[in-house]
Amino acid sequence: MNVSDFVVIIKKQKKISPKTRLYIIDKNKHYFLNDGIFKNGFDSKLTIIKNRDSVLSVFSKMAFLFDEIIRLRIITHSNQNDSKELLYLLNLIPINRKIRTFLDWGVFGPEYTRDMSRLFEVRNDTVHSVSLDEVTYNPKNSISLSSVGGFKKFKIDMGKAWENLLKIYVAEQEKINWNRLLEEIKS
Repeated sequence: MNVSDFVVIIKKQKKISPKTRLYIIDKNKHYFLNDGIFKNGFDSKLTIIKNRDSVLSVFSKMAFLFDEIIRLRIITHSNQNDSKELLYLLNLIPINRKIRTFLDWGVFGPEYTRDMSRLFEVRNDTVHSVSLDEVTYNPKNSISLSSVGGFKKFKIDMGKAWENLLKIYVAEQEKINWNRLLEEIKS
């Protein structure tokens, strides 16, 4: 069984065990299975507009996927006490440490790690700013997000980073034994 087969079957399930928590990417569709509820996840395509809330929303989605990758590697799809405890710990770990951990684990390569670190500097600056006028992005040279060219460069780089992150997540997701998971969900 593959992820597409699993999605078709789970959509038909009347009762789903609450013991599973899993973000699922099937082609360009995203789903979230949590506490016995199967619902739509994020859009595959990022939409970023030139305002503070939109920029922070994109980083929130990426941070969520970081945590889900860590969960998959450590506890797979569990939604029991180990899941809640791990989520608690993940909330205490700064993003830059998670990015470094992915490099140490071989999940991210050095170049992608550098790119993610630079992008997440924008997030940190944005959190501590009232508007994007005060935020700079440093891919190679410092550029202002308030400029048309600066925001365009940030948007392109963020889109590429998102696409790569989705591929990385799918690679982790492919390690799931879908037949075994389906049996666990049904019981």
